[in-house]
Amino acid sequence: MNMNFIGKLPIPQQIKSEFPITEELAKIKATRDVEIQKIFTGQSNKFLLVIGPCSADHDDSVIDYISRLRDVQEKVKDKIVIVPRIYTGKPRTTGDGYKGMLHQPNPDEAPNLIKGIIAIRKLHMRALSETGFSCADEMLYPENHRYLNDLLSYVAVGARSVENQQHRLTSSGLNIPVGMKNPTSGDISIMMNSITAAQHSHAFIYRGWEVHSQGNPLAHAILRGYVDEKGHSFPNYHYEDLVHLVETYESKDLKNKAVIIDTNHANSGKKYLEQVRIAKEVMHSCRHNSDIKKMVKGLMIESYIEDGCQKIGEGVYGKSITDPCLGWEKSERLIYDLADML
Repeated sequence: MNMNFIGKLPIPQQIKSEFPITEELAKIKATRDVEIQKIFTGQSNKFLLVIGPCSADHDDSVIDYISRLRDVQEKVKDKIVIVPRIYTGKPRTTGDGYKGMLHQPNPDEAPNLIKGIIAIRKLHMRALSETGFSCADEMLYPENHRYLNDLLSYVAVGARSVENQQHRLTSSGLNIPVGMKNPTSGDISIMMNSITAAQHSHAFIYRGWEVHSQGNPLAHAILRGYVDEKGHSFPNYHYEDLVHLVETYESKDLKNKAVIIDTNHANSGKKYLEQVRIAKEVMHSCRHNSDIKKMVKGLMIESYIEDGCQKIGEGVYGKSITDPCLGWEKSERLIYDLADML
């Protein structure tokens, strides 16, 4: 094989025993889980906001950002539940470039997966202990989920992973909401098949074990736009797109028919400032169609301390080193505006 085997990684149980969460933090997460799950089951009319950096790059700036969200959450808690994004694995279209904190706990240094596993667990623990937020992460590697499963309250399966069997089957064994993004091609039938698979029970191999999952009724759609054969971005958040998704859901025998709208990526053409307009258009659609309002459970927004993005090594505090993000002041204003629209 054309691979160098560097070292065997510790199993999740070992990492959890070395870096355990306290009983108090476990209770905080459990309470958050119930509040978030009620949004998807329709028991709560609150709106979910999954918001944060495109990728978690530096501990201090990420925690600084999330701490700011904590203050905002208190002011909108009657209407909005905020789930910060701490995305520690970054899928790459070509495979090249920064792959996230899991690979490189320090973006300026060489990859180190063992240090990365520890770093991402410590970051999620720090967010929970310092801000009371249990957060969201992307399931880049399904077999790694158990390193963080006692800390996460939301998981997303990305556009490049949604057709993968292991992502679907692993999602069927989770007991928190899992958002399935439409693939980059825009074919929502692939996304719907993924939701169906995740909501059903399965027998499969996971981390060398034969496992039987119970099915995850909280699996749902995420619309993120798509790219055509010429590489042009097209949105799928408009009123007509949402009506189509309502009709598609109605034709399926699925539980908790829900969607989160990703305001960046192909929906914005990565024009991050457009996220404000897109978020408000989605809210407008909800006001004019009760079926859409019932289906749309929230938004996903890429936001950080500073507007835009930078190259690795430029050193601007709180500025994305991957996709461009909406800066803090605009993000804070947007959250208050959304609360006023609910």
